Amino acid sequence: MTESNAIDALQWENRRFPPSEAFKTDTLVAGTFMYDEADADFEGFWARQAAELLDWSTPWQQVLDWDLPFAKWFVGGQLNVSYNCLDRHVLAGRGDKVAILWEGEPGDTRAVTYAELLDETQRFANVLKSLGVGKGDRVNIYLPMIPEAAIAMLACARIGAVHSVVFGGFAAHSLRDRINDAEAKVLITADGGHRRGDVFALKPVADEAVASTPGVTSVVVVRRGGNDVKMVDGRDHWYHDLMAAADPICPPDPMDAEQLLFLLYTSGTTGKPKGIMHTSGGYLTQVAFTHKYVFDLHPETDIFWCTADVGWITGHSYIVYGPLANGATQVMYEGVPNYPDNDRMWSIIEKYKVTLFYTAPTAIRTFMKWGRQEPDKHDLSSLRLLGSVGEPINPEAWMWYHEHIGGGRCPIVDTWWQTETGAIMISPLPGATTTKPGSATFALPGIGTELVDEEGRAVARGGGYLTLTRPWPAMLRGIWGDPERYRDTYWSRFEGRYFAGDGAKLDDDGYLWLLGRVDDVMNVSGHRISTTEVESALVAHPAVAEAAVVGANDPTTGQAIIAYVTLRSGAEVDEQDLRTFVGNEIGSIAKPKMIYFTPDLPKTRSGKIMRRLLRDVAEGRNLGDTSTLADASVVSELQRRAADAPHDD
Repeated sequence: MTESNAIDALQWENRRFPPSEAFKTDTLVAGTFMYDEADADFEGFWARQAAELLDWSTPWQQVLDWDLPFAKWFVGGQLNVSYNCLDRHVLAGRGDKVAILWEGEPGDTRAVTYAELLDETQRFANVLKSLGVGKGDRVNIYLPMIPEAAIAMLACARIGAVHSVVFGGFAAHSLRDRINDAEAKVLITADGGHRRGDVFALKPVADEAVASTPGVTSVVVVRRGGNDVKMVDGRDHWYHDLMAAADPICPPDPMDAEQLLFLLYTSGTTGKPKGIMHTSGGYLTQVAFTHKYVFDLHPETDIFWCTADVGWITGHSYIVYGPLANGATQVMYEGVPNYPDNDRMWSIIEKYKVTLFYTAPTAIRTFMKWGRQEPDKHDLSSLRLLGSVGEPINPEAWMWYHEHIGGGRCPIVDTWWQTETGAIMISPLPGATTTKPGSATFALPGIGTELVDEEGRAVARGGGYLTLTRPWPAMLRGIWGDPERYRDTYWSRFEGRYFAGDGAKLDDDGYLWLLGRVDDVMNVSGHRISTTEVESALVAHPAVAEAAVVGANDPTTGQAIIAYVTLRSGAEVDEQDLRTFVGNEIGSIAKPKMIYFTPDLPKTRSGKIMRRLLRDVAEGRNLGDTSTLADASVVSELQRRAADAPHDD
């Protein structure tokens, strides 16, 4: 293996944070024993996790059936996902334990116990049966962040129906396309939900979508927003009416380990969205394992909070299935981080004494922009571990998170995984791993990773393409209705390896540093430069809270680096000084050609920066679809600033 420049590695970080002695005294994993076991026999390792973490009604006959690129895990085994998340905890005498501490954006609250969640799930499973839903049928869920979203998912799992959750911020055409592709027969939605102090209507969007979805025979509507809606006689039903009439008992049906549990659609760079298929036994094994050990879960005392939405894979794995399988108590919050004030997240942590907090780098950088005075208003001493998910975290955001949220005492688990992987793949184990700010560190036990160059040769140091070298239990089982697209998308670029488009780099100590999508790699005068590294350099400046970088066509250099920068509250910096700072941090080749200062960046309602729109702005193109933006006016302002900026002749 040799050092590679498949992607230039321009920036290195050498600060180290070993687990504290205090943390190690009560951690679930210290040392290398788990890695050693998995290295010796990875199938046996996963078999032990499946046996220890889950209850099976029928034991499996074969751990793994691997016919590249198609995998089957725990072949012949049977279990019920809903039973593992609910019944077994109640039967063990833990029915009074709170499963979900729910907080609505207006401040209303619910504490839902495992017994109550089981009761609601059984009733709704019978509701689905009464609407003609059976094993293998698809059900679409289009809800705000309310407990009924988890109940709907678990009810589907109980009877073997396949759920397809669509994020509540998506427009009617996105919902329509996902319903039609899955050929769903029932849609579960709400009148509306609460966001930024207002009610956002969901039922009218659902009505528009269902007008073009001939397969939908029933629409179930949860009353949440209180907004007026039209109900179609014979098709639409109020959730509370159906639940009041439902039988309270619905025994969980044993399901094959490979029974399809859910579809989750992810947008491709081109073409229609891909329906990612996840099954039952392997998926639940890995999400339970990673939730337990990555977050060092002590279910008797921990309060877990993942800030994702159930419409994304993070919400599936680390709001619904992982925490509930492990019998955890968790917080679920309906609204945005800054309503009514910028300290809402910290007030929730203080209120519920959250111990484990899992959020996105985009959110952390937004918190940085708002200033340390917001978390300083609250007692965050209950926290003992922090997590990061969704994109690479830059070192300065990592350090701010560590110092101002974790009080310098909480380990940070920076996690890499994807919709397709189903569960966390690369992450520290907090009691065993010395961390470096911005590095996801190492593959978890039982996971095979390797960086390769353009020709598929292994990379020992420097940048390359992140591949997975062997199957894993929570892996996607394909793309709904299109096995060839599955093979072509994930298994054709490098023979015998899974590759979903992420770049990474390896340092001298073997630590992995994610560089984001290779689609976001810029080619500047022959140098392949990751947007992540330039963004990290920009955010390292004390005046900068957040930055997004894109490559725009340039007649001289091929692509030019265009940066969009949001400053911290009250801070100022000159554009040229910031360009010089980047040059000093990672080299003159990485200096942005243009820097646009903006009060905000275009983000989806889930907090992801839409770099595609930034490229459109940089190259003066008409904008594509902006329906998922949290605030479309941000892009209009950027267009105005770009038009007013001086340009080279």
